[in-house]
Amino acid sequence: MDLTPEKKESESNNNSENSVDQLSTNNAITKEIQERQARDLKAGLHPLKHKFVLWYTRRTPGVRSQTSYEENIKKIVDFSTVEAFWVCYCHLARPSSLPSPTDLHLFKEGIRPLWEDSANCNGGKWIIRFKKVVSGRFWEDLVLALVGDQLDYGDNICGAVLSTRFSEDIVSVWNSNVSDHQAVMALRDSIKRHLKLPHSYLMEYKPHDASLRDNSSYRNTWLRG
Repeated sequence: MDLTPEKKESESNNNSENSVDQLSTNNAITKEIQERQARDLKAGLHPLKHKFVLWYTRRTPGVRSQTSYEENIKKIVDFSTVEAFWVCYCHLARPSSLPSPTDLHLFKEGIRPLWEDSANCNGGKWIIRFKKVVSGRFWEDLVLALVGDQLDYGDNICGAVLSTRFSEDIVSVWNSNVSDHQAVMALRDSIKRHLKLPHSYLMEYKPHDASLRDNSSYRNTWLRG
């Protein structure tokens, strides 16, 4: 059905207002980042491109309600400089010493490690399953690549998760736009390259809306490669 001229004009005005609001928000965020980096440089520190937050979740086996999951997510620390990262990382427990099931979430500031978060809801994640004896090395390499902004399409990346389970550990990298096929596949290739992933390892991809439908992070994946 065609819109009347009045409705078209109203819709156009609303879209223009939304665009202006989004532009203002982006400019404010950019200014805040620039000011933070300037302060860090003045203090003799080495600022990262993004500020990161580390979260921790200790899952209760057999309990899958979304409410309990959100309540169990605990913020550990945030950092925005190379120096602060190493202070934090050197005091973290290694994956091999974490109880199962446990999740570590490393996300850019302002993005919660939840499927429903506005930065995540239209995206998905690449998934890699590791034997527990080697997961720590691959997780560390991924963390360094993420914090150092080494992965391709870095602005499309939301964060990474280490999920320790009883028989394996699972590493996932979350991105913001599942419909950008080029970015999704380029991210896969970049992860493989930076982790020096052996050909025997299979990577799987799952959109977050699919996870919401089947209430599962790692079952029923869509893409493999």
